[in-house]
Amino acid sequence: MASTSETGHSKNVANMDQLVSFTLGYGPAYNPSKNSLKTESLVDLSKNAKNAIIEVALAFPIYGNAVADRELSFKPLGILATRLLNAIKATDTSSQVVENAKTLIRKIQGRRATPKKTPDQKKALEAKGIQVVEISASQMSFDGRLESFDKLIKLLNTLPTYTPNEPELKIDALLMLYANLKGKNEAVVNAIPPLSNARLMRNNILYNEKTGLVDTAMDAKAYIKSLFGAVSSQYRQVSGLAFKTLKN
Repeated sequence: MASTSETGHSKNVANMDQLVSFTLGYGPAYNPSKNSLKTESLVDLSKNAKNAIIEVALAFPIYGNAVADRELSFKPLGILATRLLNAIKATDTSSQVVENAKTLIRKIQGRRATPKKTPDQKKALEAKGIQVVEISASQMSFDGRLESFDKLIKLLNTLPTYTPNEPELKIDALLMLYANLKGKNEAVVNAIPPLSNARLMRNNILYNEKTGLVDTAMDAKAYIKSLFGAVSSQYRQVSGLAFKTLKN
């Protein structure tokens, strides 16, 4: 059996329905001793699989919309962070405060403090016996960006000289933006469990070893082969029905 992707589940169920139709056509001759292979059991399994696929289909748009909304809401944050840095530089504050702000802004924007080494630079250093270990954490995770933005707002709030005239740069506006972004992030976090649980249920019903739809269908095909013979017209009807396993 070949592997399947997110789009292959419905095809498995459709093939099961076709398999069921053939077993019904065989009449009393199709009489397996194993209860899970009986036609009524196959019908119930197919119905449960369809319902499980529907649950995933219902949960996915909620998650997808939340992800898209979060992405759109976070997109202007990098430009805003640059404006905030310039606003800090325009105040009478210490160079250390500016450097602290730069560190937070790099994290908000996902930039590295030092450029990432090229493959050739890494090879040259390794040839000298210098081990190159670079952390790929660009800190672009939304949780990390939110945390850095929160720290930046708190830093700004400690600066008596930070009194911008632009409404969107004022502390109250930044706090409102932070709350909005946090809400967008939480919407994604909250949408993950229902989708994940729906996928787990679907995968259990379709792909559980021995009891899942795919293994059960293959067993049913094997029974038909043993019942009518490998070269029989009945087995030729079902031999081409593919049931694909879940991609690892």
